[in-house]
Amino acid sequence: MELYGKMASAQDARYGQKDSSDQNFDYMFKLLIIGNSSVGKTSFLFRYADDSFTSAFVSTVGIDFKVKTVFKNEKRIKLQIWDTAGQERYRTITIAYYRGAMGFILMYDITNEESFNAVQDWSTQIKTYSWDNAQVILVGNKCDMEDERVISTERGQHLGEQLGKKLTNNKKESLVIIYNTVQSPS
Repeated sequence: MELYGKMASAQDARYGQKDSSDQNFDYMFKLLIIGNSSVGKTSFLFRYADDSFTSAFVSTVGIDFKVKTVFKNEKRIKLQIWDTAGQERYRTITIAYYRGAMGFILMYDITNEESFNAVQDWSTQIKTYSWDNAQVILVGNKCDMEDERVISTERGQHLGEQLGKKLTNNKKESLVIIYNTVQSPS
């Protein structure tokens, strides 16, 4: 997985404050995973939230989410991570969920040119429908399929620079960075 950018900070308490009726967390953050269909959004979510992996997923219909609680500076942080459908026919449904999201994981498949070309459109939707300070991570997914790669690291880096994101191209380092970014945002 190649990673570009960073997520919203837990220090932005104005947007992450808890609802007074729920005492099970100190802060709650809404994150959306977006990108074309079949880029690996659902697999990514299951890997992070449940520490499980399967390659036998069907396309997400509409939207789904998982909750993961992490700890930072003795604070309990509840992450609502939303898995969105990548198909065009569900676009109006998923756009409605952009509001209130603190961050986005914008994903493309390194073995799929079309998914890479769509990143700019997804980025435009984020700018149009989310709040101004929403943070974005650009992720080149499926790095385990290096022999089928059609998007070079350099092209990903160039796109990341165009979008104002920094490239991390080491697969293991990327997994650690994305885990640490969400686990302990800075």
